Amino acid sequence: MVKPYTQKYTNPYTIYRTFKHDTDSEELCWHRDREEREVRVLQGSNWKLQLDNQLPVVLEHGNLYVIPKNRHHRIIKGDKDLVVEITLK
Repeated sequence: MVKPYTQKYTNPYTIYRTFKHDTDSEELCWHRDREEREVRVLQGSNWKLQLDNQLPVVLEHGNLYVIPKNRHHRIIKGDKDLVVEITLK
């Protein structure tokens, strides 16, 4: 399965991930992760994060978002490439 992003690990717990603005929205599906994640937005415009049973929130540059382990969530496509730093907990 091809992932809708590219990524680079800087250490075992930190990932820099890039989602291209021209990614097909269908590729950004609901999923869950085995560990809690802290996501800091480094770049992007109008991208959103939606956790299960919640309304989407706009991902704002510099803000930190916590995604609990095993919680269904998805990213909703924005206007420009999205770059995030993900810290695995």
